[in-house]
Amino acid sequence: MNMLAPARLATRLLMFGVVGLCALGGGYAANAAVQSADLLEQVRRADVRLATIGWRLATANAALCDRLEPGTGLQLHTLDQFDADNRAAARAHFGFATPVAIEGVVAGSPAEAAGLRADDSLVRVGNLDIAAIPGKPGTTDRLVAAQQAIASLAPSAPIEVDVLRGGAAVHATIQPVTACRSRFELLLVNGYNASADGSMVQISARFFDEYPEAQVVAAIAHEFSHNILHHRDRLEARGVDFGMLSGFGGNVKYFRQTELQADILSVYLLTNAGYDPAAGPGFWRSFGPSKAGASCAADRTRHGAIASRRSRRRSPRRGRSRRARSYRA
Repeated sequence: MNMLAPARLATRLLMFGVVGLCALGGGYAANAAVQSADLLEQVRRADVRLATIGWRLATANAALCDRLEPGTGLQLHTLDQFDADNRAAARAHFGFATPVAIEGVVAGSPAEAAGLRADDSLVRVGNLDIAAIPGKPGTTDRLVAAQQAIASLAPSAPIEVDVLRGGAAVHATIQPVTACRSRFELLLVNGYNASADGSMVQISARFFDEYPEAQVVAAIAHEFSHNILHHRDRLEARGVDFGMLSGFGGNVKYFRQTELQADILSVYLLTNAGYDPAAGPGFWRSFGPSKAGASCAADRTRHGAIASRRSRRRSPRRGRSRRARSYRA
């Protein structure tokens, strides 16, 4: 079992599909507490792992994006996202002193350079008062609002940050780098799920369980490409059906076009971020048609023929600039 495999069990602690550990008998209380802490750390490591990949892709490819944000390297979480039975355990384990805290910091990022640490509780970020952000227990509303507010700050201007660390006030200044505007979220589900909605990339933890990280990065880069190319907006503008009819008629042509464009751009994104551009074909050979879009025929149509995608994916020619600024689909 690799490091992330137990992360599937973390759904017991989160708001979806929760099975409260407090339901265990008193004789199991100590073990339950240890298990709870272990699962919370599994979630943290998984989230930071994805955040690091997203950070590399978003900062290395800023020249290709027309929607930008300040790249800080902060991975945030909120107390709201934990269910009522486990919220107290999460508060104690992560040391939440405010509703939104730093779950982790990407190594080598501006946040790390500013001295910010995991479990620092956010008080203020720029002109954003964390306590003033509305939220609702059992949702990620407050977290999303905080992320969007930070993303709306000037991409390269210094950001003043106030946090509580062990009860003490700490001030830091982040000097961000310009990054493509997109959030990256890990889904703690047992299936193979990957999607992009124009502002966020989601991928399920099972990909990390079953495939080498180099190949998972290719899948993330592909979904990220959809956001960079505004595919969701463009398809909606054409009146394309995203429901049961997505696999029929003209919908098929438009979905296949966007998938091919994402395949092509993802090779450049991988190269610019220092990943192996050959990871894409390797991933699709491993993943295969038996899993791609396995949930329904419409999804298989939407993502095209795997063999066709393998044949079309090629690495950039040797010697071509890693900063493929001129590329636009």
